[in-house]
Amino acid sequence: MLEKLIFEKSSPGRTAYSLPVGAYCNTPLPIPERHLRSKPAELPEVAEIDVVRHFTRLSQLNFSVDTNFYPLGSCTMKYNPKVNEDVSRYEGFVNLHPYQSQEQCQGILQILYELEKTLTEICGMEEFTLQPAAGAHGEFVGMLISHAYHVKNGKRRNKIIIPDSAHGTNPASAAMCGFDIVEIKSNSHGLIDIETLKRNMDSDIAALMLTNPNTLGLFEKDILKIAEIVHDAGALLYLDGANMNALLGIAKPGDMGVDILHLNLHKTFSTPHGGGGPGAGPLGVVKKLIPFLPAPRIIKKDNSYNWQDDRPDSIGRVKPFHGNTGVLIRAYAYLVSVGSEGLGKISESALVNANYLWKKLSGHIEIPYGERCMHEFVASTRKLKANGITTLDIAKRLLDYGFHSPTIYFPLIVADALMIEPTDTETRETLDEFADAIIKILEEAKTNPEILKKAPHNTPASRLDEVQAARKPDLRWRKDSS
Repeated sequence: MLEKLIFEKSSPGRTAYSLPVGAYCNTPLPIPERHLRSKPAELPEVAEIDVVRHFTRLSQLNFSVDTNFYPLGSCTMKYNPKVNEDVSRYEGFVNLHPYQSQEQCQGILQILYELEKTLTEICGMEEFTLQPAAGAHGEFVGMLISHAYHVKNGKRRNKIIIPDSAHGTNPASAAMCGFDIVEIKSNSHGLIDIETLKRNMDSDIAALMLTNPNTLGLFEKDILKIAEIVHDAGALLYLDGANMNALLGIAKPGDMGVDILHLNLHKTFSTPHGGGGPGAGPLGVVKKLIPFLPAPRIIKKDNSYNWQDDRPDSIGRVKPFHGNTGVLIRAYAYLVSVGSEGLGKISESALVNANYLWKKLSGHIEIPYGERCMHEFVASTRKLKANGITTLDIAKRLLDYGFHSPTIYFPLIVADALMIEPTDTETRETLDEFADAIIKILEEAKTNPEILKKAPHNTPASRLDEVQAARKPDLRWRKDSS
């Protein structure tokens, strides 16, 4: 079925609204002539029902966590409880303006302050900043703090060590701050090789950027030794907190020797994420790094909350106003609703779900690393190349079974990778359906590979030229388009 563009539904003179006489002022606004339109804006002229039907139909073409399972590894699409949305829309929040005085904003300042303290307790750090707008922004801020710390201590260190299994934003964030990247290879178990780390540690290393559990879904069992090696060299240990969903209520990064870490609120604390945002990437630090946190900071004194700007060693403001406050409110609501006991259950469920899928699929698809996993695991489809099947073919075929694909081709240390992370919010029935779909697709790859090469078959658009689709999008795809 062809869904026309909203402009193609337009009919001159048709409107979706009517206003009573006198409902608005006819007095011209004091706008300079040069800023006024010479003719009306070319907007679609449609009836209200056409608007509703058009955008409802478009929304039903989307995969979303409200309608489908997202086993999306490094970008955990975790369900966002609707109560979080309700709380974030309270009148007292939505009517606030960031230029209001702190005396008028005590409620939101209290929430932000308490969220900082809650994240601090969960992660075992000393203080958090809520300014970073997303995870990669948190990394960037962490690298700025690393630079400022070493300069303050009399040496400008210029190298960052990053494992070959790291998220791609790690080297990008470090490079944007002027650091040179030193990549170290993982060992045969998919973990940091201690001897390789030792050989690369020198007086020019500012920090090691580590993910734990790593992107293979494995816990770095030598984390305390790793921290010791890093600290003995005078460097800092940075933790990419993208995988904190595996540690909540179980282990604290601060107890592992971590000096800096960022969190992805959409990954761990169930705030919405997609289409590029919004996001939030709070950053936590140990005591010695507190002076370098972005300013202003929220302080509590005599039961009131105030902004503190007088911080001479601060790296300065990194985000206009006070961070993505709407996202932060959602995370706060989530934490309040689950409570301290619920945190441990979140991670326990994430671990059980991932290992359940690992066990169900391990006899059907290659899983190169680990005899068990934390919150995710990485499979490989490289053996299917003999049948002419690629990981992308698997991902496209999953759409026909009603599932969004896991992350594919990452991490790069696994050939033809399929990273599977079910999160804590999925039921056993959903996991069974997903596992059955994967098993059926793997069988199709052997007996009827052509059906995979032309997948998906049941979506509005079939296999696209993805480069051309990005550069020259055609929004009017028919179901039988190829």
